Amino acid sequence: MIPRSVLQKKETLDEINGELNCGLKYSDDISCLKEKVLIDGKMIPNRIVYQPMEGCDASPDGSPGELTKRRYLRFASGGAGIIWFEAVSCLPEGRANPRQLMLNDENIDKYKILLEKIRETAIKENGCAPLIIMQNTHSGRYSRPNGVPEPVIAYNNELFEKDKPIDRSRIISDEGLDRVKESLVKNSVLAEKAGFDGVDVKCCHRYLNSELLSAYEREGRYGGSFENRTRLLRESVEGSIQSVSKGFIVSSRLNVYDGFPYPYGFGVRRDGSSEFDKTEPVKLIKELEMLGVKIIDITMGNPYFNPHVNRPFAIGPYVPEEHPAAGVARMLNVITEIHRDVPSVKVISSGLSWLGTLAPNIAAAYIKDGGFDFAGFGRMSLAYPDLAKDIIEKGALDKKKICLACSKCTELMRSPGGTPGCVVKDPLYTKLYRQLKK
Repeated sequence: MIPRSVLQKKETLDEINGELNCGLKYSDDISCLKEKVLIDGKMIPNRIVYQPMEGCDASPDGSPGELTKRRYLRFASGGAGIIWFEAVSCLPEGRANPRQLMLNDENIDKYKILLEKIRETAIKENGCAPLIIMQNTHSGRYSRPNGVPEPVIAYNNELFEKDKPIDRSRIISDEGLDRVKESLVKNSVLAEKAGFDGVDVKCCHRYLNSELLSAYEREGRYGGSFENRTRLLRESVEGSIQSVSKGFIVSSRLNVYDGFPYPYGFGVRRDGSSEFDKTEPVKLIKELEMLGVKIIDITMGNPYFNPHVNRPFAIGPYVPEEHPAAGVARMLNVITEIHRDVPSVKVISSGLSWLGTLAPNIAAAYIKDGGFDFAGFGRMSLAYPDLAKDIIEKGALDKKKICLACSKCTELMRSPGGTPGCVVKDPLYTKLYRQLKK
């Protein structure tokens, strides 16, 4: 039986490809990860991206806390070409927890200071500054602004609620969604003033914008047709582009596949299965490109319901029927399929952390083959913040530093008062984990 532990040997990859027929690509030459990429007049120093990893460690007013600053300065030293800054709520009621970041006119200077320090640190350590994109969000059904569930949903989903539907008063009205759109646009303007290089109108992992993509049975201007279901994303992106300066990047971290059957999932066939259907995701990305979007960060699944789909793990809350390698292959092959239909939009991959020391080799193979343009690392960046530097300077990852895909960072995040970090590799979070376990 093939082990589920993270990859560290090419021989294991060969065995996986042979037995599971995953077709995961591999290249000994990873030099493409060092290449510079020009997007909208901005030169990105390499093809490595640190994905948005929510810290739940902001100050009560939504400004960066001490652990927030520590995390991003470690990322800055680490050498990634893009730091995709974590979710920043556009409205108080849309915060996922009382310590989620939130940008406003009163705390904008604190963001300016942090961004200046990130760039100073990166230039000092690596000779260049990363592109910094702010994730602009409303948490929707996962809103917990006061520490208890206060969901704002697009519709009731019996897969999640089963026999306990959420009170209909929690279904946001069309007028409420209009207000969210206005707030997302305002947040984009504030992000530029704060000093970010761009903004991501977040549309993934079943947060509000993402949930609307599958609101097939919702009535009104935000449900039913493709045009209506994608309205909040498209109009928030369009409004942001019209409201910021030329050259300020507007993007989205986009779920192209939810992994739930119709009518509860986006990017799936309408035959009752959960099989991927690229039709609407490709159509949506083409429409975003027409609005001016030049780069997309692609992901899938729901970390609260089917986390093996978006972040395959060695150890987690359950044992999925599929091997983690099958989940990684789905992610990379779906991204490749979409990118080949929309080749003019730069694409960031997700789901690479489980690949361990082989991640650079596998990512490089897909990049060289046109599967995507940037290699995105989430959990791995928490465990190994200098991974980009090691890839660029040493040509390999250190097996002693890699993420073990043990899910303890998620366990820590979801503990009362918890804030995610690598419990195994970072002594600060090891101590915090032990305190919470007591």
